[in-house]
Amino acid sequence: MLTQRQLFFQHIAQTSKAPLALEIEKAKGVYLYDTAGKKYIDLISGISVSNLGHGYPKVIDAIKHQLDQYMHLMVYGEFIQSPQVKLAKLLTDQLPQNLNSVFFVNSGSEAVEGALKLARRHSGKKEMISCRNAYHGCTFGAMSVMGSDVYKEAYGPLLSDVTWIDFNNQDQLNQITPKTACVIVEPIQGEAGIRVPEKNYLKRLREQCNRVGALLIFDEIQTGYGRTGKLFAFEHYDVVPDILVLAKGFGGGLPLGAFIASKEMMGDLSHHPVLGHITTFGGHPVSCSASLATLQVLLEEKYISEVEEKSNLFLSLLKHPKIKEVRGKGLLLAIELNNFDQVKIVIDQCIENGLISDWFLFASNCIRIAPPLIITKDEIAQACHIIIDAIEKLA
Repeated sequence: MLTQRQLFFQHIAQTSKAPLALEIEKAKGVYLYDTAGKKYIDLISGISVSNLGHGYPKVIDAIKHQLDQYMHLMVYGEFIQSPQVKLAKLLTDQLPQNLNSVFFVNSGSEAVEGALKLARRHSGKKEMISCRNAYHGCTFGAMSVMGSDVYKEAYGPLLSDVTWIDFNNQDQLNQITPKTACVIVEPIQGEAGIRVPEKNYLKRLREQCNRVGALLIFDEIQTGYGRTGKLFAFEHYDVVPDILVLAKGFGGGLPLGAFIASKEMMGDLSHHPVLGHITTFGGHPVSCSASLATLQVLLEEKYISEVEEKSNLFLSLLKHPKIKEVRGKGLLLAIELNNFDQVKIVIDQCIENGLISDWFLFASNCIRIAPPLIITKDEIAQACHIIIDAIEKLA
């Protein structure tokens, strides 16, 4: 009889020739446990998804309660479903006044697709501007505004009318012109290796969009729901987008995404043609229940207010001559080494010693640090000890 590992490689479509292939049996808090009972610190939260860790009681209770009520009922937007309504209300209560209408989808890529469609529909223009080394998803529209040819060239042709600028380069903002429908940007670049905006960059970007009538889309798929020390990363920079994109941690561990704009703007999707953007499972009631419970916990507990202190602890402990830089915001950090070979050795050694990390698509010389927000100071110290010990073993 074939083992589960053998069946995994035989029947699960692979995304690389060397998956981690850890056989996880359960997860609790900041820990994953494999089938041999080995415990791992999850230092990446399923790539910025499990912001409250694994199996947070209030989230699990909300999921179980909704399972007893109903699951899928009807395609999105036709029935009034309490989890969607309650989540949209609490969510928009935390947002600026112009972000008051939520379109729920299933994932980050879908949320980006919806945001791009909305921007073109509302503006009546076609050109979209994105940043080099940006990652916005793998569907065709989202991939079209991805900032790396390496991951796109095998799948072209993609959408036309996309222009590229360099993140943090204010001199290139004049490429945003009256013909630009939208600029899509991560307020903190994720897969580029956690690149934080330089002083006033996002403000200058907002001003240029206002000047020429372009819509500004913030992709907060990785940065939302408290990861940077604010509920949303744009709050750090006093800049408000026209369209906000959420997913990952937004779902509380379940599949959920959203794009959010003004009610006036979102209304464009309802006519000429009717059903201009539709989804079957978007805003699934169980996912919305998990997201609502997560948001309630984040608003009621101190996890977000503790992010900066925990971030500073990582920064103080991650000191070693072979570390070129540790950068980021909150609990979204990158440890930069010399090259990918070093990163791979360190990550493999960390897994051997009970810690899970990863690298970045467009920064393979960097190690990802994005633990659940519930991680304790003692767990941070333990994690940093494992990482430094692994770096110490580099030749």
